[in-house]
Amino acid sequence: MTTPSGDPWLLTPGPLTTTDNTKQAMLHDWGSRDETFIETNTRVLKQLVDIAGANASHVAVPVQGSGTFAVEATIATLVPKNGKALVLINGAYGHRMVKILGYLGRDCVTLETPEDTTPDLDELEKTLQNDSTISHVLAVHCETTSGILNPIQDIAILVSNHGRALIVDAMSAFGAIELDARSTPFTALMASSNKCLEGVPGLGFAIIQKSALEKCQGNAHSLSLDLYDQWQAMEKTKQWRFTPPTHVIAAFDAAIKQFITEGGVKARGKRYQNNRDVLIAGMRDMGFETLLPDDLQAPIIVTFKMPADKNFVFDDFYNRLKDNGFVIYPGKLTVAPSFRIGCIGALGENEIRQALSVIKSTIEIMDVQQTGVAA
Repeated sequence: MTTPSGDPWLLTPGPLTTTDNTKQAMLHDWGSRDETFIETNTRVLKQLVDIAGANASHVAVPVQGSGTFAVEATIATLVPKNGKALVLINGAYGHRMVKILGYLGRDCVTLETPEDTTPDLDELEKTLQNDSTISHVLAVHCETTSGILNPIQDIAILVSNHGRALIVDAMSAFGAIELDARSTPFTALMASSNKCLEGVPGLGFAIIQKSALEKCQGNAHSLSLDLYDQWQAMEKTKQWRFTPPTHVIAAFDAAIKQFITEGGVKARGKRYQNNRDVLIAGMRDMGFETLLPDDLQAPIIVTFKMPADKNFVFDDFYNRLKDNGFVIYPGKLTVAPSFRIGCIGALGENEIRQALSVIKSTIEIMDVQQTGVAA
């Protein structure tokens, strides 16, 4: 089973399957200084701030590249050279922020919990109480290493109560899991075009508190990743400083229109939640085990433990699924061998059930008798 365009369904955390309307939006060329493109870009940025419930306090600043470009640009712009970041880690993307801080030469400390465990809020409170030099707290909303949903609102309120700035990697959650500036105080969040808003890769963005961004001149280590300078230029001219990804932005504009028509964050999240629930129920019926308990499982990507059966070879399993129209994701855990199946993108219950049917027939062909972890 393939998509209407003949491509396999991407059961991954992004890039993901997009609609034909989104793809077709890229079949034209635009001049980056042309008024039509400028209007499109302006509309996209305004809608991003609206989605975050932040139009009274924040601005959206884009950057060319993947989500990690936006993460690095935001950290470099907001955390001053004499600042100190506390990074909450329970997966690869928390570790990535620490690595970025190292490249930037910014001081940082960490609070790490296992990949299947949410951050310890008591430890966070103690750390902020005992270290007044911490200026920023960095957290991941949905950590796709495992698929865990971190309690970002609790973290945000705690950080705010201690008068510190919160920077949220909302890459895999924005657009499907509510993060509203009116109820969840944050200084900045980062996301990208190719996640829950179902655009194509190539555009990262940050939604930043204007009052904080105004103080950031000279912080960035890089001209191209200086979001203060990018924001200032767009405020004055509505144009990008350097060549923008015009086709990506056109596709993103089309994708956001479809997102709004679907019903916004609530409706998109509901579709993804149903995808997750159908997926987990079907996989468990076949004997597969999830890494996370249901109360910690975000509706973005699900981690399944690798079966102990000697006939289960992941590369063979992956290739057979791909040959039958479904692309999944390898595991990224240190706590257990695993693989991951995404719930996001332009797909619904029918595609998930088709994937489950292919998985069932595949393990039968592979003669996998034991899909659990206990041999």
